[in-house]
Amino acid sequence: MTNTIKPTTLQFLVDLKENNTRDWFNEHKPRYLAAKENITELGKAILEEMSKADNIEKQKLHRIYRDVRFSKDKTPYKPALSGSMSRATKWLRGGYYFHIEPENTFVGGGFWGPNSADLARIRQEIAAYDEPLRAIIADDDFKKYFGSLVGDKVKTAPKGYSKTHPAIDLLRHKQFLVMRKFTDQEALKHNFLTEVVNTFMAMRPFFDYMSEVLTTDENGVPID
Repeated sequence: MTNTIKPTTLQFLVDLKENNTRDWFNEHKPRYLAAKENITELGKAILEEMSKADNIEKQKLHRIYRDVRFSKDKTPYKPALSGSMSRATKWLRGGYYFHIEPENTFVGGGFWGPNSADLARIRQEIAAYDEPLRAIIADDDFKKYFGSLVGDKVKTAPKGYSKTHPAIDLLRHKQFLVMRKFTDQEALKHNFLTEVVNTFMAMRPFFDYMSEVLTTDENGVPID
């Protein structure tokens, strides 16, 4: 089981971005299969390490083939290899994501598309008491790995909240995400697996907070 990204994997993705056609891809299919195997093995190593520290339900490696039916971009392949892991049971919220792409390798996690009920509950908690979340995102480890909370936001204020609310900066979020980018040189280092796992583990206080919010009502009573 490998715990590193091979230079040949990044080089394949560089070449794919420059030659994103089915003919080129088919001609270089063995290179793709080798790159896929490399990231599959890396994914297994990440899963093995994360399973020691968290309750992981499953890991999914994403297809390189793009769905171009409703896209203006008709290139058939993603110039990246990626995967995600979901946490087990309704009590553990948040998901982990890794993305391998030349000059755009990153790992991230959080709440990409919370449903309306979850989003409403998160905003309800933040509006009532924003200090716990602020303490998490102000923590030195959080800032070291992620800098700040990211994700799409509404332009002014969500429905039902004043744009002058003291926590409006947090309430505007539609997504609650964290991300850490790696240079190509960092991604190719032998300690990349360790750095990925350490980064995922740094998300845990954020995940634990969100899990508690999303599994309790406004009075802190667990939801059946």
